[in-house]
Amino acid sequence: MKFTKFVMCLMSIAFFMGSLIGTQSKATANGTDFERGVSVNVKVMSYNIHHAEGVDKVLDLERIAKIIEDEGAEIIGLQEVDNHWSERSAFKDQAKWLAERLGMFYVYAANLDRDPVNEGEPRRQYGTAILSKYPILNSENHSLTRIGNTEQRGLLEATINVKGNHLHFYNTHLALTTAEREIQMKEIIAIAAESKGPKVIMGDLNAVPESIEMQPMYAHYLDVFADQPEAYTYSATKPTKRIDYIFTSTDIKTVETDVINTLASDHLPITAEIVLERLEPYYNGGK
Repeated sequence: MKFTKFVMCLMSIAFFMGSLIGTQSKATANGTDFERGVSVNVKVMSYNIHHAEGVDKVLDLERIAKIIEDEGAEIIGLQEVDNHWSERSAFKDQAKWLAERLGMFYVYAANLDRDPVNEGEPRRQYGTAILSKYPILNSENHSLTRIGNTEQRGLLEATINVKGNHLHFYNTHLALTTAEREIQMKEIIAIAAESKGPKVIMGDLNAVPESIEMQPMYAHYLDVFADQPEAYTYSATKPTKRIDYIFTSTDIKTVETDVINTLASDHLPITAEIVLERLEPYYNGGK
């Protein structure tokens, strides 16, 4: 009897140690155990790709991929992304195609979700996407308020593990009316406030910097192009206004920004190299 209890005791210890090792391996795989105080530079991009149709009316996903690749962007917020939508984008799953082409992780958010043309085919979707060189730990698409029968808009939120730094990344494409954008901007700020840690908010906001709906964002976050009033992004052929943005929380430093001159879409992509400062180490997903 004593021998049996002894064996059971050994088995319990072995099971406990095995569980502990499994937890440690998972933490290491997620990159959640790093030295204190190591900063990381990351290049982010916002790009309304217009379902990969350029100013020349040519549909070319490879051209979009090449721009991302040439710019060395590591985390990208894309707007106007089709997923089996129609003939205009050859019914492709554009986010998946780009992620596979670039060797990145991705999440997709369908703000429009329609039945397929033929039964049994994939659903027809249109929305936003996030591509990332770094693992995406979790994501959620938040539906934003609309007024009347206007197009549904959303805020795609993702937590990304950038070498141990958990970056809260938000990508959006706001409405065409001022009244809707005012509401949507406040909703975005409220949603982002629920997370602690470094944040990047980007997208096609359909508003110029001095507009009334942009003011709440300026009150809470830093515009990486604030010192470049003529960093125009629309239209690509003759840019005369800025409606595409990258905002950061105050704990993020920006060291370089750029507007990319290309006719691959009707918008110009924008990039920013940011610095994530880790003040505390992460352990098993905690801070």
